[in-house]
Amino acid sequence: MNSLLLRPLPTATTSGSLVGRVSPAAPRRPGAVAWPRDGRCRRGGVAAAGAWMEEAGTAVLQEAARRNPALSESYRPAGLPRPNGTVLEAQGRVCTGPEQTRPLGEEQAMRVLDTILRSATGELKDEPVSSAQLGAFFAGMTIRANCFPEATQWSEGERRAMSLFWPRLVHVLPPEVKFIADPEGTIMGANGLTGPRYIGQGTAEMRLVGALREVLAGGHLGYEEVQCVLKDVLPVGSMGASSPSVNEALLAAFLIGQRMNRETDRELKGYCLAFDDELGPPPIADVNSLTHYGEPYDGNTRFFRSTLFVAAVRACYGEACLLHGVEWMPPKGGITEGQMLKFMGANTHLSPTQAKTLLEDKDTGFAYLNLQEACPPLHSIIGLREHIKKRPPLATSEKVQQFVRARGRESMVAGFYHVGYEDPLLMLMRRRTVHAGLVVKVSIFSFLSCHVTA
Repeated sequence: MNSLLLRPLPTATTSGSLVGRVSPAAPRRPGAVAWPRDGRCRRGGVAAAGAWMEEAGTAVLQEAARRNPALSESYRPAGLPRPNGTVLEAQGRVCTGPEQTRPLGEEQAMRVLDTILRSATGELKDEPVSSAQLGAFFAGMTIRANCFPEATQWSEGERRAMSLFWPRLVHVLPPEVKFIADPEGTIMGANGLTGPRYIGQGTAEMRLVGALREVLAGGHLGYEEVQCVLKDVLPVGSMGASSPSVNEALLAAFLIGQRMNRETDRELKGYCLAFDDELGPPPIADVNSLTHYGEPYDGNTRFFRSTLFVAAVRACYGEACLLHGVEWMPPKGGITEGQMLKFMGANTHLSPTQAKTLLEDKDTGFAYLNLQEACPPLHSIIGLREHIKKRPPLATSEKVQQFVRARGRESMVAGFYHVGYEDPLLMLMRRRTVHAGLVVKVSIFSFLSCHVTA
């Protein structure tokens, strides 16, 4: 097994360290960090660190040419198809909350619907509108028509554009998209008859369609309903390929619809706990205390985020710290802890069991888990999340995870960008039964406001 720094994990006779190597009797304390060519991390003076940097300068520059840490887009998985830009811009306006939605003007609505029509007829070969985009866009339009306040319902321009294009779209769109656009036949008139009769294909899809009818009407689901749907449909296949269980348009509509309706506590708990036992019971680290750090998975694009370094310093003082996240995530697609660790030469693909070993090591006490290893079903929809544009409920629940447990005291720190998610995050922390929780609003000043539960 490889450690966080691509070295053998500590055994009974050897001890690895993320932040240095010290004798058993010496207390852990912060110091300069340097990685010599043997791959081992030792505390040393500035001169030692400078000498190593001079030796390794060429290698560092070569790596920077491949993966520039200032350009997080370079970490975007190469195989993911890109969404259509015209429709994605519209999704950013209409696939959001009751007060945040900005109706389209007639010109933009015409352009969007014309793009969808040309894509459906096969004219847009280079930048087609994906199934996930169709599901998310029409789910947003349907929920706005059914239950949003008057100010954020369809504009007159949207109505005129839809009345012009829908008679043509109804002949080329797949049945699942026509269902999402008018599930009860009350929005599109005589051209909306597919929705009431649509049931889906296969058991999993039929259950998803039943839940989606409630969501598209502005309703909410129970804890068990959300869990059953997620376990039925995840993991999904790669973007551009058919899912083995459900259509991507239906799943995208479900995820963005739940967020637009503002998830209830029961729904968020369903998202948070659905895959707790996906890899079996979580390993239990034999440590006196463990702090879980869950920052927004999509990273930062405008300012520095210090969580990684705070956790590493705390680990030096005997407080075990576990970070979790992904290398790249939409919608921000910003710089993440995973990118920073990978650029520094760390192994960012540990299993939960390997992370437990590092947390227990007295000279380390620090680990990072990638969602790809910690929860493959949730990692499988990164591509789909780019195509729905806005953050789904998972963007909240994924930050409150316990991929490794502790025999001693457990604490949890979670960051958020937008006001309104303080109480939901604290609720999820209480559900996790941690001893203390801290919710931090991430801003240009790094920590703007804090909310604590104990």
